[in-house]
Amino acid sequence: MGRSRNRRDWMLGAVSATVLSTGCMSRSVEANMPSLVWGRRGLSDGRLMKPRAVAVSPKDEVYLVDMTGRIQAFSADGEYLRGWRTPAIKQGKPTGLGFSQDGQLLVADTHYFRMLVYSPSGVLDESRTIGGEHGDGPGQFNFVTDVVQDSRGHFFIGQYGQIDHIQEFSPEGEYLQTFGSQGSEPGQFSRPQCLRIDDEGLLWVADACNHRVQVFDVSKGKAERVEIWGAHGHAAGQLNYPYGLIFDTDGTLLISEFGNHRVQRFDRQGKSLEVWGGAGNQPGQFDSPWALALDSQRRLHVLDSLNHRVQTFTL
Repeated sequence: MGRSRNRRDWMLGAVSATVLSTGCMSRSVEANMPSLVWGRRGLSDGRLMKPRAVAVSPKDEVYLVDMTGRIQAFSADGEYLRGWRTPAIKQGKPTGLGFSQDGQLLVADTHYFRMLVYSPSGVLDESRTIGGEHGDGPGQFNFVTDVVQDSRGHFFIGQYGQIDHIQEFSPEGEYLQTFGSQGSEPGQFSRPQCLRIDDEGLLWVADACNHRVQVFDVSKGKAERVEIWGAHGHAAGQLNYPYGLIFDTDGTLLISEFGNHRVQRFDRQGKSLEVWGGAGNQPGQFDSPWALALDSQRRLHVLDSLNHRVQTFTL
C-alpha cells in the first residue's frame, strides 16, 4: 500500500523541503519533515486517487474521500481498515467530510446537492439526509462544499456555484437560516470550501477563492460576522486558495493552501506563525493539498492530493 519509511530514514536521504521565515519564526527542514507518508495512486483498497476530504473519528481513525467517490477508513499510521462508495458518482464526487456530535460520518455529497450521514462502518442513514434538491430556496443546494455540526447539534452546510452561501439546520434537519451570497465583499463568499466550529461556538470559513478566512457568531439566531482576514499572495501571512483549516490544541489555526502547496499556522487574528511545505513530491513537499485533520495525539494528517498520498506530521 505504500507504507512510509520513518523520519530517520528520510533524514539520511537528499530531501529538499521549502522552508520559509515569517519574520518571527522559521522552521528547519528537519522540523518540517513528516513522521509518516502513506498511500499510493490506484483504485484498489487502500490506494488513493486525488484524495480531497479528510476527517478523524473519535477513535482516531482517518476517513478519506477521493476523486473516485470512495470513502476509505485508515488507522492513524495508514493501515487500510474498510471502505465503501457513495450512492451515486456520475455527476461528481464529495468534497467534504466531518463527524457529528454522536460520532456519525457527515458527507458533503457535492454534486448531488445534499448531506449524507453514515455510521463509521459505512451504513447510510437515509432518514438523516439533508437536501437532495438542486435550487436556490431554503433547504435546496447548489454544489455542497462542507458540513459541520456545533455543540447545539445545529448543522451548517456550505455551497458554491454562483449562489455561494451557508445554510443552517436544526438537529432534526429543519431549515433555520441562510447567510452570505456570492461575491468578495465582507460577509460574501467565493467557494466556502471548509467550515469549522471552535471552542467558543464561532463558525470559521475558509473562503477559498477570496483567499481569506471569515468568522461568524452563529449562536444568536442570526449569523454575525466578527472577523475577516487574509490577502491573496505567496508570502508568509498571505493565502492562495485556502481549502482546509483545522484548530490545533493551543487554539492556533492550521491552513492547507491548495495554490501555494503548503501548510501555514496562524493565530486567531490572522498573524502568520509558521509556514512549511512547498511544491514537489518529496516528503515535506506538497502538490495541491486539499485538506487536513488533527487527531487526539496531535498528529496532523495532510491530504497531499495530486501526489495521491497523506503526509502525517507530529506537532
